[in-house]
Amino acid sequence: MTDTAATSVTLGLVQHACVESPEANMRTAVQGVREAAAGGARIVCLQELFRSQYFCQTEDYSHFSLAEPVPGPSTAALGALAAELGVVIVASLFEKRAEGLYHNTAAVIDADGTFLGKYRKMHIPDDPLYYEKFYFTPGDLGFRSWDTRFGRIGVLVCWDQWYPEAARLTAMSGARILFYPTAIGWLPPEKKEHGAQQQAAWETIQRSHAIANGVYVCAVNRVGHEGDPAGGIEFWGGSFVSDPGGRVLAKAGAGEEVLTATCDLAKVDVSRTHWPFLRDRRIDAYQDITKRFLD
Repeated sequence: MTDTAATSVTLGLVQHACVESPEANMRTAVQGVREAAAGGARIVCLQELFRSQYFCQTEDYSHFSLAEPVPGPSTAALGALAAELGVVIVASLFEKRAEGLYHNTAAVIDADGTFLGKYRKMHIPDDPLYYEKFYFTPGDLGFRSWDTRFGRIGVLVCWDQWYPEAARLTAMSGARILFYPTAIGWLPPEKKEHGAQQQAAWETIQRSHAIANGVYVCAVNRVGHEGDPAGGIEFWGGSFVSDPGGRVLAKAGAGEEVLTATCDLAKVDVSRTHWPFLRDRRIDAYQDITKRFLD
């Protein structure tokens, strides 16, 4: 149940490098949650697919062995941790729904350890070294949010962050904070020419979602080089929290870091009152948004 008396909440973002061992990555994530909680965080978000290295760089059937049910072993372990520390945890997992049916899924666990529900990533990329369509079925649970002990939150995952429709619909479901577990980085041959622009675009689009919807936005990325030493992906980190006005409250660097930021939830109402974008939407004129393109 949401603590309606609270006007602020401290968020924790756990940014780290991943190794080959899922057990080691889980230990790193757990330690990050503990550190965030010790720093006052009440809602803690882990990065996308935190239990493993980013396996989507190749199309390899052996990687399906990394998947698990959701809820399942990881949510059970994190649920016990959430109850121990009294924190909400957002955890991005590789979900095995059935034989041959897998999703990129974020679980939401309340501060008493209760599994509140899950979001299945809706937008699935297929780019060089991001071959996610080989692994993940597009989500079918829609865009939604959950009442946690410390506020109503919504979760989207990585590639979803480029789509204003996803942020809008999640905000319309009542979310006051949007979390984006992420795994994004540079392809080293492109970094010199395009790297700064790519990272700036990634941050700008998400800050824009905060402004357009009057919500807090939190992006949680990983760090480190994974894959082919001569190529692969260099994950750029840069996890951040934006307020409803698009101002960055806290931002991580390019190394491992547990980031915390305190958010005044009263600013959601203030922002939406003074910049009433939701009021002025012309819902009578948006029918064509459901078309692929206007020929």
